[in-house]
Amino acid sequence: MDNIYLIMLIALAILAIADLVVGVSNDAVNFLNSAIGSKAVSFKTIMIVASVGIAFGALSSSGMMEVARKGIFVPEKFYFDEIMIIFMAVMLTDILLLDFFNTLGLPTSTTVSIVFELLGAAFCMTFIKLSGNSDTFMHLGEYINSDKAIEIITGILLSVVIAFTVGALVQFFTRLLLTFNFDKRPTWNSAIFSGISTAAITYFIIIKGLKSADFVQGAFLDWANANVLAFIAISFVVWFLISYLLIKAFKLNVYVMIIVLGTFALAMAFAGNDLVNFIGVPMAAYNSYEIWQASGEAASSFTMESLAEKVPTQPLLLLSAGIVMILTLFFSKKARRVVKTSVDLSRQDEGQERFKANALSRALVRGAMNLNKGFTAVLPQGAKNYIEHKFTKPKITTRVAAIDMPAFDLVRAAVNLMIASVLISAATSLKLPLSTTYVTFMVAMGTSLADRAWGSESAVYRVAGVLNVIGGWFMTAISAFTAAAVMAFILYKGGSIALFLLFAAAIAILVRNYMNHKKRSEAEAEEGRLMRAVSNSIQGIINESTTNIASAFKRGSKVYVGTIEGLAKVDLGKLKKSKKGIAKLNAEVEELRNSLYYFIKNLDETHVQASRFYIDVLGYLQDVTQSIDFVTISSYNHLNNNHKGLKFTQLKDLKEIEEKLDKLFSRIEDTFKAKNFDDLLSILEEKQNLLDSVSQKIEKQVERTRTADSSPKNTMLYFSILQETEDLIKATMNLLEHYYIEHKKHM
Repeated sequence: MDNIYLIMLIALAILAIADLVVGVSNDAVNFLNSAIGSKAVSFKTIMIVASVGIAFGALSSSGMMEVARKGIFVPEKFYFDEIMIIFMAVMLTDILLLDFFNTLGLPTSTTVSIVFELLGAAFCMTFIKLSGNSDTFMHLGEYINSDKAIEIITGILLSVVIAFTVGALVQFFTRLLLTFNFDKRPTWNSAIFSGISTAAITYFIIIKGLKSADFVQGAFLDWANANVLAFIAISFVVWFLISYLLIKAFKLNVYVMIIVLGTFALAMAFAGNDLVNFIGVPMAAYNSYEIWQASGEAASSFTMESLAEKVPTQPLLLLSAGIVMILTLFFSKKARRVVKTSVDLSRQDEGQERFKANALSRALVRGAMNLNKGFTAVLPQGAKNYIEHKFTKPKITTRVAAIDMPAFDLVRAAVNLMIASVLISAATSLKLPLSTTYVTFMVAMGTSLADRAWGSESAVYRVAGVLNVIGGWFMTAISAFTAAAVMAFILYKGGSIALFLLFAAAIAILVRNYMNHKKRSEAEAEEGRLMRAVSNSIQGIINESTTNIASAFKRGSKVYVGTIEGLAKVDLGKLKKSKKGIAKLNAEVEELRNSLYYFIKNLDETHVQASRFYIDVLGYLQDVTQSIDFVTISSYNHLNNNHKGLKFTQLKDLKEIEEKLDKLFSRIEDTFKAKNFDDLLSILEEKQNLLDSVSQKIEKQVERTRTADSSPKNTMLYFSILQETEDLIKATMNLLEHYYIEHKKHM
């Protein structure tokens, strides 16, 4: 039986590696979003800087390991076998929960998950123990370190408010000082900002970030910790002078320097503060196993009071964990998806919004607007004019710049990194497992609000997105607590059989999610996303749009064929897949239409005709996708409502139409890929034959309806598909004709 604990230890080691992978995929948003969103440096440079930061942070995280061993529960009240059940339940829950959020692309807190998992598993084991001894529920506080748990939870919740508020205030005053035309401000302005930002980040790196690292010791640290204000003041003066000289002598962009340094600091903060979330529990389990093995006592009678003692750090193990984190950072596609969510919610420009508005987001935006009106009513006109002048955004002068512009500028990125570093450093120094995800995300949202990134066109969607993310955080806590408690109960009752089954199930779920995500990513890459036009001439747009048209008809054909096959086989799953495919294509076309404002806005007067051509192209393309959408939705609803499938004669006729359309769409795809627009004429000549074919099918069904028994629902669906297919053919031919005519005009 003793071998079961060695097996559990091996399982925990495997789970620790997997947890590092899924954890970094989620937490990469903490230190990558500002650098990626601002496009300060290349993506490769960002990754290298972040990797070095992670390596340093991993070596300085030893002080945080105490939380996993004694921060949540009182170890002397539990036996070794109970401690191992708690640790196993926590790791099984953690890896599945984080992978779930990664798949959704939502940033959540690894700190909150580990804290509530420890709470849930410890609560479960405590209740089991209380039910078997003379203690009552009034003794619960003797088993659970409730004061520390409440302190941690309160600190995490308070950090959300503080991060948002501080981020908004600092960004507001920074923008007043630097404006959006910060590159044209006097040198001393940039030097002051650089001095303050770099001093704050340096203070964190040298004093707080490396404070607990064994390789950084000496009189300098002792003096700096004893004279904090003096150190910060000297650091500010030094960095102000260095920044001033770099700007004057070398024309260096100090904002880029701040972002690079801040990315390093935040990556180090992440590894130093959050590494405990991934390997703290397995390391505590390993320490427990060593202590129990040396005791020679039975696992069910050996109490774990020695777990509360401080244990020596293991730099090699910490560095190994850091290497796993770095490799994950480079290769995880889920990490980039989570980062995209944060960047999209904080971007400066308008565009397609990922989240839909809801009643709460509308109410909050409406309340904020009323509050703003009340505030501006009492503000002197001179002050209002001054603020408006400082917040005036520069006009984009070129079309390419408008399309390729970063999500936000260098100033906001620098503020994000500076504020997040300062707040996280304070928590790290106090040994509090602060949620770096919550802090960095809420700082980014606060600076977005202050920077007027949430305008009237986007506010309700951005606020809805923030509420979705925050709602996910609460779901993290509830799910972590409940799932860990259930896992602990199953492990306690099921023993070794439950251990093997749960471990196998966890690995199977991870592998399945990975394979599904890989397949989905490959499918998306193969089909290609519709891209906005950049050219400002008709000929340029004709050439640029070919990829979009080819992709749209390839995907449209796949959906239409899948829909008819789903009807024929009465396969609701296939129809559901087609429904998702056309919904995605429709959303991309709608996104292109939403970008028309920026397209037209940035055209010069000599190319205004290009806008009309582009508008018409998108209009016809939308007609095509909406017709396919109608056919798919009607078919899906028909089967989903459990109506009878279509008759053989109906399906035979639809199959003939489907094959003709599939060939048509394939020819269109090939033509646009090769840009052989002269071939469009031969395709256009098929228009009448196709329409006649559909018309004949309609007439046949009219005759069948009059002379034979038929279902009203089937007949209505069949007519709807044929009529919408007729509209689909017309819209397709209108699009091709439009291209052919314009091509001939501009040959």
